[in-house]
Formats: sequence, C-alpha cells, structure tokens
Amino acid sequence: MKKIHETKKIASSAIHRGGGKRPTLYTGVGDSGTTTLFHCEQGRISKSADIIEALGVLDELNAYIGIVKVYAKEGMVSIVVNSKKKILYCDVLNDIQQTLFIIQAEVAGSSMTVGKKELNKIEDIISYISDLLPPIKSFTVSGGSVLSAELDYTRTLARRCERRIVTVVDGGGNEIGSVTLAYLNRLSSILFALSRYANYALSIKEEHPNYNK
Repeated sequence: MKKIHETKKIASSAIHRGGGKRPTLYTGVGDSGTTTLFHCEQGRISKSADIIEALGVLDELNAYIGIVKVYAKEGMVSIVVNSKKKILYCDVLNDIQQTLFIIQAEVAGSSMTVGKKELNKIEDIISYISDLLPPIKSFTVSGGSVLSAELDYTRTLARRCERRIVTVVDGGGNEIGSVTLAYLNRLSSILFALSRYANYALSIKEEHPNYNK
C-alpha cells in the first residue's frame, strides 16, 4: 500500500493544479528555472542540477521506448525461444517502461526500488537471444531494419541514463539501490540484444566497421 500511495503522490505532483480551478498542466512556478523533487523537503532546486538532468533523460528514454514499442507491436515482432514459447517485443518494452517509472521515483527520493524479479526477467531474455544469435566478434554498424536501428538508438539513450544517474550517486545525491544500478547497466544490453535479433529475424546480415580498410 505504501508503494501505491507514493506512486499516487508522484503522479499528482506531475499534474499541477492552480488554486481552486480545474486541474491544468502548468502553474508557472517553474518559470524562473527551478523545480521540486519527491517530498520537497529540500525546497526548490535549479533545473540544471544533476538530479534533474538524470530524471529528464529517464523521461526521454521512456518516451522513445514508447515509439519503438509501437513499431514492434504493429509488426507483431517476437523472440521465438522454442516451438512452444515466444516473447513479444512490445511486452518486453512495456515492462521496461514500467520499471523506468520506478527508477524515476527512486532517483527523485522515493523508497521504491527495482526488485530482483525485474532484473532477472531482462537477464533471462538476454540469455534467450544470446543462445539464438551468433557470438559477437566485433562492433556492429547500426541499421539493417528500422526496428533494429531504433532499438540501437534507444540503447545509447539507456547508456546516457546510466551515466547521469551514476553522476548523481557520485555527487552524494539520493541513494540508489544496487539492483537498480545493475538493471540500468543491463538495460543497454537487452536493447542491443533486441536490436540484433530484429535483423536476425529478417535474415539481415550484420554489418561491421571496416575502419576504412
């Protein structure tokens, strides 16, 4: 119940309300370049702060995954584990989006954190794909199919999220759970694995850099 209550508080703070008027999406209080975080005990802080940048890139990643999820759902793209089991890309990406909301809350100061279940889930999917694809012997050139390229770009956003959150931790910001940090590190791996499999499923051969040789 505590997690649900905290989630509602975060959501309500995202939909600003002005006095007794009907809810709006703005109040103007951030026009001077400051904002507040979860619980708000520290008062208003600059929007240029490391923690705000971390929250912003998490938001960016989540939104972009939404775009990729639509592509994947339209094509009904799935990972064929065996004759009886397949995993839809759109389901995997939706699970990641839900977990990113937990990470956003945690970075902002909530007691919510990523659990081992979420980490194990993406590690299992990485393992499934790794068993199906040839081993990686070199860097790969992004492209092939649109879905693969979009997933590879999403991977770079995930890496940026990880760097920004580690910056917050190193700077003495809110404590981030070890499983959350591991999930962030694994996130770029699963997105890369999904990118590779998207081309593999279409029989598109991987391209590797030739370093102008």
